[in-house]
Amino acid sequence: MLRPGPRRNNLDSVRSMLPTIPPSASHPTGQTPVTGDSGLLQRRIGLRSAVLFNMLEMIGVGPFITLPLVIAAAGYRLSIWAWVLGAVIAVADGLVWAELGAACPCAGGSYAFLREIYGAERAGNWLSFLFVWQVGFTAPLSIASGCIGLSGFLAVFWPALDSAPFAALPALHYANFAAATACLLVTALLYRNIGSVARTAWVLFAGVIAALAGVIVSGFAHAAAGGGWHMPPAPALSAGLGQVGALNGLAQATLLATYCYWGYYNICFLAAEVRRPERTIPRAILLSVLFVAAIYVSMNLAVLPSLRDTAVHAAQSAGTPTALRFQLVADIARSTFGRWAGYTIAALIVWTAFSSVFSLQLGYSRVPYAAARDGNYFSYLAAVHPRHGIPHRSLVALGLVGAFFCFFPLTQVITLLVITRIFLQFSLQQIGVILLRIRRPDLPRPFRMPLYPLPPLFAMAGFGFLLVYRAHALKELAVAAGIAGSGTILYFLRAYRLRHWPFKDQEG
Repeated sequence: MLRPGPRRNNLDSVRSMLPTIPPSASHPTGQTPVTGDSGLLQRRIGLRSAVLFNMLEMIGVGPFITLPLVIAAAGYRLSIWAWVLGAVIAVADGLVWAELGAACPCAGGSYAFLREIYGAERAGNWLSFLFVWQVGFTAPLSIASGCIGLSGFLAVFWPALDSAPFAALPALHYANFAAATACLLVTALLYRNIGSVARTAWVLFAGVIAALAGVIVSGFAHAAAGGGWHMPPAPALSAGLGQVGALNGLAQATLLATYCYWGYYNICFLAAEVRRPERTIPRAILLSVLFVAAIYVSMNLAVLPSLRDTAVHAAQSAGTPTALRFQLVADIARSTFGRWAGYTIAALIVWTAFSSVFSLQLGYSRVPYAAARDGNYFSYLAAVHPRHGIPHRSLVALGLVGAFFCFFPLTQVITLLVITRIFLQFSLQQIGVILLRIRRPDLPRPFRMPLYPLPPLFAMAGFGFLLVYRAHALKELAVAAGIAGSGTILYFLRAYRLRHWPFKDQEG
């Protein structure tokens, strides 16, 4: 953890705060290891790999599914603005992550930030525990949702995946087993040193770019075949959707877009393995948001003329399988270049979904490890593999829980994930970065966000817009409050037994 000290050069300040290990043959210069209670993590991730890990998590199954849903929610005239507004919110919040990540380059990301901001021996111990507690729900659900989406796309090639193997359990399909298998396969691929994982990520990223390029090219080619790109007249909306005001529609569309942008902070969870984190982390966050925003806006513009009717169909059939929604995007390639082009895009999006789960599980596996290392979670998860140098127990535990969740229905999972994380993670950091500036002005900050305090204030306003201008907002906030309440009860029971805050002062 950071400690206040005399003013020095920012780079020297950060380096002096990292634990040092005597050089050895296994830890050459340029791969500074960071010690933990049970081993060490090596700093091997450079800027290119950092941007790669962020973009892999950001560009998952989400944008391909949500493209027609964003149009249906906001309408043609506002759909582009949903993606732009989502990008602006991501940049504003990304600046918060950049400042905190550069100042506190520790494994676990938000876990380390909350302890530093609110005090490791004070409320920070409770809030960081709450963060890990909600990660225990949201991270496996995120992983499972990606794997279930992947299996839904596989059903395009093998329709039998949608059938039920057991008559007594009609809700259980072969697709659930395919999703769990994909989750375990990702775990196996990540059970290697970070250098090998980075090389695998570059291979996966090539397929992601091919999928995005295929959708963009197909969309513009389809528009050209129809007389050129033009904004079609907005289709008639259903009565139910028509009653929703413009702000409500834009809020729902921006929520979907925001979900697709999330992942720009992934490198903060891997901060203990990043070379020159004081420079690499801020650059990786901002570059990944800008690159992905350009891709998303281009993809939306490409498919906009082709989704005139299908967007409304998606909104009116929200309960249809994921594969059906995906077919709306695949139809563009099929109608433009033929049947095999549609199959090719389908295969590439399966690849993209797998890649996103790969990066997601990589980042979040460091959170339970960091908490366990600090004695604020199950100590069993604090181990680092002696040969691979990864938190292998935390990685495997997350993979197994994710595979378990693949057998559960994930209705409205996107909304619940967004609301829970805004409530228990993002808002605490946005408030916290301001508190840290006030309470500890002399704290070394290698990266200081421009236009402070506007970025955290705008991010809070943007997330507040998503929370307020939505139907069923109170119900979803109640779920997040339930997770916070149960975690708080568990923390105080555990704190009383271990004499942690607020019971520590009662000793003796």
